[in-house]
Order: sequence, then structure tokens, then C-alpha cells
Amino acid sequence: QLQLVDSGGGLVQAGGSLRLSCAASGRPFSRYGMGWFRQAPGKERELVGCINRSGGNTLYADSVKGRFTIPRDNAKNTMILQMNSLKPDDAAVYYCAAGTGWGALVTAYNYWGQGTQVTVSS
Repeated sequence: QLQLVDSGGGLVQAGGSLRLSCAASGRPFSRYGMGWFRQAPGKERELVGCINRSGGNTLYADSVKGRFTIPRDNAKNTMILQMNSLKPDDAAVYYCAAGTGWGALVTAYNYWGQGTQVTVSS
């Protein structure tokens, strides 16, 4: 089993930045495509961005392009979500996820972190 622990959420003012971390253990991290998803109250879980096994390819939701980045470090078994220029609409619970594939679909991922809350004040 691959275990994922996501952390780094908190309260930030609009326009500010926040850095989320996802730490993996239990299986070789480099075998998995990784993603960040978010879910706001009353809404479906949606892709924020994802990255393939090697880190050479990424995909971002249109709403976060140019503001968020997802570096991964396979040597350290970690993935980051760097969020800049945050907006109130970015407020949600953020989840990291891992799967043998990767992409925008929730169903592509087999393992999930517990979630970390991001709140953006206007």
C-alpha cells in the first residue's frame, strides 16, 4: 500500500501564496502518476493539476494555470503544490493522489491523502 500524507493548508489572504506538501511512503514513489485535487462544499472533487511519473509532463486546470505549479521530487518521495495569487474561489479541501496512470479523472487514482483545508480571505 502507498500511504500519502498531505499538509500545509491554512488561512491566507487573497493574493497571497501557500505551499502544500504530499509525502509518500510504502511503495516506490516513482511508479506513480500524481495529482492534486480539491473539493469545495457542495461541489464535486476537481483536478487542480497532475504530473506524470518522471515529472516531465504536467496538466493544470484552466482556473489555476499560471498561478499553481506541481513539482515532484522522486528521490525525496514528495510532491508540492505551490499556489500563488490565491483567490477566494481557491478555498477548498485539497487532496494529493497517486495512481498507476495520471490525468484529470478522479478514477485514475488509487491512493489519496487525508486532505488539507485551504481558506482564502477576501
